[in-house]
Amino acid sequence: MDGANFHLAQGDAVEWLRRLQPESVDLMVTDPPYESLEKHRAIGTTTRLKHSKSSSNDWFAIFRNERFPELFAEVYRVLRKNSHFYLYCDPETMFVAKPVAETAGFKFWKPIIWDKKSIGMGYHYRARYECILFFEKGKRKLSDLGVADILEQKRINGGYPAEKPPEVSEVLIKQSSVPGDVVVDPFMGSGSVGVAATGLGRTFLGNDICAEAVDITRSRLRDGGATELGTVPTASTAGQLGLRV
Repeated sequence: MDGANFHLAQGDAVEWLRRLQPESVDLMVTDPPYESLEKHRAIGTTTRLKHSKSSSNDWFAIFRNERFPELFAEVYRVLRKNSHFYLYCDPETMFVAKPVAETAGFKFWKPIIWDKKSIGMGYHYRARYECILFFEKGKRKLSDLGVADILEQKRINGGYPAEKPPEVSEVLIKQSSVPGDVVVDPFMGSGSVGVAATGLGRTFLGNDICAEAVDITRSRLRDGGATELGTVPTASTAGQLGLRV
């Protein structure tokens, strides 16, 4: 499939983004392990995330809210002019992330709602949905203005901690990129954004602080027929990937 390439890295998300060239990314879709997850887990509402059937990782490193300014500054820097940025988060994190992203230069359009079609965590009105914050750098038209702001897709049960179904990210990628574009996820987890991106003929750049996440993502993308562009970029592939060497 044309454009179905990928490159993966392991490390801190912000530090990894700093290695990318300015305006080298066509679309950012990501799902940080936000701080409120840790709070809910402490009172027992996310016990299902303590361990997963597909992973020996008992938990993942939380990305603190205080780091959002440096994260969004780097996301803005690496995105091309006239591009989109989607951030998966819960309703609590939305109120923290939105103003910080706006300060970084993004225009906030609206939250998109992912309806999981079944209730999950929580004590008071148990959660059935998650937010996807829709930001814009410059001005870019969506591919299909008829797509609703509620995306219905069943949650993944028993997978990698907080794993997202690729079908949700497929909608975002179709809306905000074209085949051959570079799609990036600095908190890739088990690689659902990468599965969606490469399946749609995009080049995927992914990073995660967890080594197991990198291994799982690599296997999934290879099994899907995507081509890895090398663990360490060469001078020739660096230009294609937008990486400094």
